[in-house]
Amino acid sequence: MASCKVPSCGVLLLLFFIATCFLFQCFAAEVEVNQTARLLVDASQGRPIPETLFGIFFEEINHAGAGGLWAELVSNRGFEAGGQNIPSNIDPWAIIGNDSSLIVSTDRSSCFERNKVALRMEVLCDSQGTNICPVGGVGVYNPGYWGMAIKQGKTYKVIFYIRSLGSVNISVSLTSSNGLQTLATSNIIASASDVSNWTRVETLLEAKETNPNARLQLTTSREGIIWFDQVSAMPLDTYKGHGFRNDLFQMLANLKPRFVRFPGGCFVEGEWLRNAFRWKASIGPWENRPGHFGDVWMYWTDDGLGYFEFLQLAEDLGALPIWVFNNGISHTDEVDTSAVLPFVQEALDGIEFARGDPNSTWGSVRAAMGHPDPFDLRYVAVGNEDCGKKNYRGNYLKFYDAIKRAYPDIGIISNCDGSSSPLDHKADFYDFHIYTSANDLFSKTHKFDHTSRTGPKAFVSEYAVHGNDAGNGNLLAALAEGGFLIGLEKNSDVVAMASYAPLFVNANDRWWTPDAIVFNSAQLYGTPSYWVQQFFRESSGATLLNATLLTNSSSSIVASAISWEDSENAKSFLRIKVVNLGSSSVNLKVSVDGLGPNSIKLSGSTKTQLTSSNLKDENSFTEPNKVVPSLTLLENAAKDMDVVISPYSFTSFDLLRESVAMKMEGADSFSRSSI
Repeated sequence: MASCKVPSCGVLLLLFFIATCFLFQCFAAEVEVNQTARLLVDASQGRPIPETLFGIFFEEINHAGAGGLWAELVSNRGFEAGGQNIPSNIDPWAIIGNDSSLIVSTDRSSCFERNKVALRMEVLCDSQGTNICPVGGVGVYNPGYWGMAIKQGKTYKVIFYIRSLGSVNISVSLTSSNGLQTLATSNIIASASDVSNWTRVETLLEAKETNPNARLQLTTSREGIIWFDQVSAMPLDTYKGHGFRNDLFQMLANLKPRFVRFPGGCFVEGEWLRNAFRWKASIGPWENRPGHFGDVWMYWTDDGLGYFEFLQLAEDLGALPIWVFNNGISHTDEVDTSAVLPFVQEALDGIEFARGDPNSTWGSVRAAMGHPDPFDLRYVAVGNEDCGKKNYRGNYLKFYDAIKRAYPDIGIISNCDGSSSPLDHKADFYDFHIYTSANDLFSKTHKFDHTSRTGPKAFVSEYAVHGNDAGNGNLLAALAEGGFLIGLEKNSDVVAMASYAPLFVNANDRWWTPDAIVFNSAQLYGTPSYWVQQFFRESSGATLLNATLLTNSSSSIVASAISWEDSENAKSFLRIKVVNLGSSSVNLKVSVDGLGPNSIKLSGSTKTQLTSSNLKDENSFTEPNKVVPSLTLLENAAKDMDVVISPYSFTSFDLLRESVAMKMEGADSFSRSSI
């Protein structure tokens, strides 16, 4: 039998310590779970939020345009990417056959003055005789941008230019990546007299099968010499026929952007000025556009997505264009202020192209491209991230003075940050960029609280969580960005516009991560950062309400309140947005003052929440909806209500309300609840 022993003092102390720790942990957990906060909203008056507050920034980076939004399937369609010296590299074009059946080279025989390089194909085999061509013929193929996504039933327009010393019989085909599966084909037969000079050929291919990794090929089994140039393949169903890939365009449209900043970014500057984007080289017929090598992001663009197309994109989205142009400064070289006037004139010509009368010099070029009415260009940015460079201030003032003389209504954006101290030069807006960690960006919720309320307004044209926190776009980054955007919304008297960056990434060419929208030839998804932007779709032009957040915890929760109008359905809403970056749930008591007893309707209110089981959760092609907002009906909607805010979440409450009169700050009369 075991003997009974009285526990020693040491054992008793140990048990007491364990019990005490257990009780303390339970108490701590209880405190953590029961964090409380109160949000006081005054709905009787508000301040109008700028109509332009939230928009998008498109930069040609990560193959966002070439091989992305711009629906051209052929990469290096003009054979210019290998440079003007011949022979040249025709990549990604490749040869079907071997050197006993054909010889492929380049020469400078094209009929296009700005695109002199053409493909020369000498076919050594034939359908008869001693050197018989292989089955299917010989020729060249183009895999597009990491494969062409071809869909059954869709029609594709193929255009190319051809010249030959004899008659031709060309098969134009969409095939699988190995050429064994034919998805669509068309034969082009022409006599020698028909193709003795450069001739434009157009054919439509209707796909009989689907293949996400297809290619375009041009083949023949007839001996002779053939030249090809400017080979294009486009789906017929681009948005409004304007050349934009439909699914990617719809992702942008769903954000309801109020502006489009374009085309960069560093793409505007270039590593060297000789490789900077120049708008005049990007307009007119696509066959005449020389294209250029973007030496910052290191790839060739045919500039099918040019200045005109960017203006058209903004118009199609119902957004205002914001044109960023080069001010004579790249990453490496600078034009002296004494020699910058040609760059100034180029900017003035670009504004005339967008806004000028169809009978003006550059307005007539726009009209000839099919848009006689002016585009609504109201804002321009003089350079990108050039403040502090030797010649920026001098160059900027040359642009500012010349543009204001010709177009006094245009808003001009300086690259210099005026959020902490006044600018030393004239400007309507100043550019503010921030890429940082999640905690730092979340702390910047109050960045503009103490910014001067006079002088130029802020344009936060590039913001994002970047680095280890962000991964390829995760929940943590999105929540921090959401908190930052709430701060911008609450400071929209001094912040006029804001946009995330970068917008797009082709998964095959990630130069920068994270990004808002990830895609390849056949698939796409929005990152959590994309979905956070949807919480602010109705903010532009809405009414900011005075909202005070009282908490008994740390500063891991931020909130705002707006009143907005659903004009399509003739409904008014009061929207409360809350970001909780903490690890605990928060019991939030919402109290809305300034409303009548029955001003919130009993039905029709909703709750939208973005969260996930892990802060580092990301979306992907295999799980595109892993981190997306969920929408539910809000059962207890009232002007006074208790709600629970989940840890690591962005939550929005849309309270359906009766339309009421509201006093606007700075106004002498009453306005409706939303403007």
